Amino acid sequence: MVKSVLVTGATGFIGSRLVQELINKGYDVTSLIRKGKEGNSKSNIIYGDLTDEKIDLKDLKFDCVFHLASHTPLEKNKKILEKVNLEGTKKLFQEIKLITKSIIYISGLGVYGETGETVIDESQNYNPNTNFVKIRLDAEKYLKDNSVEHKIDFAVVHFGDVYGPDGWFYEMLVKRLKKNTFRMPKGGNYYKGFVHVEDAVGSIIAILEKQVFGESFIIADSMPVSFKEFSNFTADQINAKHPGSVPGFLAKAVLGSDLIKLLTTSMKVSNKKILKIYDFKYPNYKDGIKQVTSELKTKNKI
Repeated sequence: MVKSVLVTGATGFIGSRLVQELINKGYDVTSLIRKGKEGNSKSNIIYGDLTDEKIDLKDLKFDCVFHLASHTPLEKNKKILEKVNLEGTKKLFQEIKLITKSIIYISGLGVYGETGETVIDESQNYNPNTNFVKIRLDAEKYLKDNSVEHKIDFAVVHFGDVYGPDGWFYEMLVKRLKKNTFRMPKGGNYYKGFVHVEDAVGSIIAILEKQVFGESFIIADSMPVSFKEFSNFTADQINAKHPGSVPGFLAKAVLGSDLIKLLTTSMKVSNKKILKIYDFKYPNYKDGIKQVTSELKTKNKI
């Protein structure tokens, strides 16, 4: 039996690839996208926004809703973040609570806050240190509590920094490395968990296919690495100079305090739990970066 799924944020960096991979695997996919955006024509496209008073889902029913739509930490206005990321999530739930069997909510590792040198797993307590993450956590709690009440299967995913041939990796890192204009906030000496976009997509599909609900998952590759090492390795692959540093206060002035705090918070994570149900194509950042930069070169983008 073909499974029917809804993807919010379906034109985003991760969402667009999720839609395509689900289609490749034979799913009946509905994409929720904002007007003016161009969705995957092989999916059933519904135009709507999380802030709309009503989203017309046309009497559809879903085996799963993948909820990816949200504002990013680049949005500095707390009221806008609350309107989209929290109130929008509540509205979405009211639309889908009677027509879906399960929900997979996509979030980030920022929920764990400052963890020092300890390698953490899903047993780590949440300790958010930005408004952005606190709002996302409020949305997560709302979905979890209400899913239990309505007997909907629920899982939450906390992604590391997802990279691929476009998105932030290409726009903010690769292009600026080529121009020698990229600078690392605070020197880049903080650990991050990175994950190739193909593995980000593959892992959340595995959660649905293996039916491991009632759980949370950390999704990052098997090699924690400092942002400095990650950036320098990327530079080496594209024959660019290693980037310099920029003081934290200057970076905050440009990008906002929430984004810089999320970026510069050092965190080492274990991915043992997700590895029980999914095998990473790119188990370390070096393999992943080599693939992405090779693809970019083939497409003459670098």
